[in-house]
Amino acid sequence: MKKLLLSLILTLSTFFISAQTDSQVDEIVVEEIKELVVEKTITDSSTEINTAKITINVSGGEKPYSYTWSEKSKSNLFTDEEVSVLESATEGNEYSVTVTDSKGAEKTLTFMVPAESIPEVLSSSFAPVVGFMDTYFFFDPFYALGLYDNRVLDDAGEAVKHANGTVKTIKLPFMVIWLILGAIFFTFRFRFINFRGIKHSIQLIRGKYDDPTAIGEVTHFQALATAVSGTVGLGNIAGVAVAISLGGPGATFWLILAGLLGMSTKFVECTLGVKYRTIEKDGSISGGPMQYLKKGFEKRGFKNIGKGLSILYAFVIMLAAFAAGSMFQANQAAAQLASVLDVDGVAKTYIGIGIAILVGIVIVGGLKGIAKVTEKVVPSMAGLYILMCIVVIGANITEVGGAISLIFDGAFTPTAAYGGFLGVLVLGFQRAAFSNEAGLGSASIAHSAAKTKHPVSEGFVALLEPFIDTVVVCTLTALVLIFTGTYVGQEATGSALTAVAFGKVIPGASIFLTIAIFLFAFSTILTWSYYGSQAAQSLFGDSKIVSGIFKTIFLLTIVLGASIGLGAVIDFADYMFLTLAIPNLIGLYLMSGEVSKDLKDYFSKVKSGEIAKTK
Repeated sequence: MKKLLLSLILTLSTFFISAQTDSQVDEIVVEEIKELVVEKTITDSSTEINTAKITINVSGGEKPYSYTWSEKSKSNLFTDEEVSVLESATEGNEYSVTVTDSKGAEKTLTFMVPAESIPEVLSSSFAPVVGFMDTYFFFDPFYALGLYDNRVLDDAGEAVKHANGTVKTIKLPFMVIWLILGAIFFTFRFRFINFRGIKHSIQLIRGKYDDPTAIGEVTHFQALATAVSGTVGLGNIAGVAVAISLGGPGATFWLILAGLLGMSTKFVECTLGVKYRTIEKDGSISGGPMQYLKKGFEKRGFKNIGKGLSILYAFVIMLAAFAAGSMFQANQAAAQLASVLDVDGVAKTYIGIGIAILVGIVIVGGLKGIAKVTEKVVPSMAGLYILMCIVVIGANITEVGGAISLIFDGAFTPTAAYGGFLGVLVLGFQRAAFSNEAGLGSASIAHSAAKTKHPVSEGFVALLEPFIDTVVVCTLTALVLIFTGTYVGQEATGSALTAVAFGKVIPGASIFLTIAIFLFAFSTILTWSYYGSQAAQSLFGDSKIVSGIFKTIFLLTIVLGASIGLGAVIDFADYMFLTLAIPNLIGLYLMSGEVSKDLKDYFSKVKSGEIAKTK
């Protein structure tokens, strides 16, 4: 009996001890599972843009954590770290981060990085405008209609993803399609005038058909030099580097093709620029889309539509002159000079003041003053840059076969890393559109002042611009990057990447490249000051007061652009450029018939000797 009683007591004791132990274990587990807490800290010790630092601190939950940022370049792999940092965040932008622990619990923070300094506020204020234009003017119509899958796929057919896990996509912007379709249409409409007209173009530039009695402010060559100075700029150095680094060597092929097609568009718009120009009492000339849209539509009974398109064009190109023709050019030139001279940010303001003084001295003389400078600067800067390119290509001449193979293979069978076939095609076409401005109508403002009695003759001169700008200069930049292999594996971007490529062959290349960049920027600023002035006078009246006010503001924007970072202002400038194509191409389509008739009449006069050579 005692043994039975002892056994029962022992069993009950074991049961209660076990129960207490299990209860204690359960309590310990509950205490260890804490709520996932995510906190952010934003610091920004600089007044420049893109310098904010976002720090995410995590507590609770169970390690490891995964940090999924809205920033595509940030990896979302699991880690034991309780802190995740995003450097170089853009002020005024919205960011989000989702933290997930090993048990699947997650928390999302969405927040805005504050913009406080002048550069930050300026950039952030343009961001909504850029977003609006991107949504409505630069949407992808083919994807919107469900005509193609915009995902980037690898060789296995799987979607390629960014570091943060989002799927890579491509975009066929409406504006780029609009420009390319126009260039193709005019190439066929005028029976490949971009090729069969080159010989006559060169004869005109050499003065073979110059007429001393013709009305105008500048010669054929001066008009070409002025217009080329407005297109050959930083885009040929920095823009091409971006296109090749993002789209690979294959983007070069599409860039060249777009340049060749753009020659036809340039022919049409510059012919109309001269045909519908207005000659003032003092001998000065007003021309370009502001004139041929208004007069050409009125001639066909659409007066109000033409007037509306003319006003729209003038307003947009005036804004483009401030943002792209002045601020962006001064910003890049000052940044490059400051980098080479190893000076601080304050020095960029003084550089901007210096550029503004030089520009002011020239533009006081109007188009004639600008033309006298550009006819000397353009050949000098182009010659220097082309010579540098030839030296680099010559030093790597044994790689020519491989480079050509890379270009063609990359154009038609690119890797997923470059966005596939459509991604590469879009990059090439888009870079060409930004660079040579064919279809934007801007060059016709300069060409309208040429000394000629025959509008078609200036169209022939103008078609050489896309060839010089894109087929020659842009292609040489691309070849330098491809031949030296610097388009891959480099941290540098834009003009800095191009400098790395030149530096591999030419000692002290950064100095020569800085000179080229400064000359490119300076000549572009000069030309766009004229474009903007013409637009301002078209909007507010043709007077010296309007011209003087515009030029004063223009010079101030040079100093502003050189002094501060621009951020979204650069995107705004790019969009302003391409938006010019909307009213301009509508006019070109409508008036292409009369240009075709004028071309036939011009050729018949040349053949009959009525338009004879003078030299």
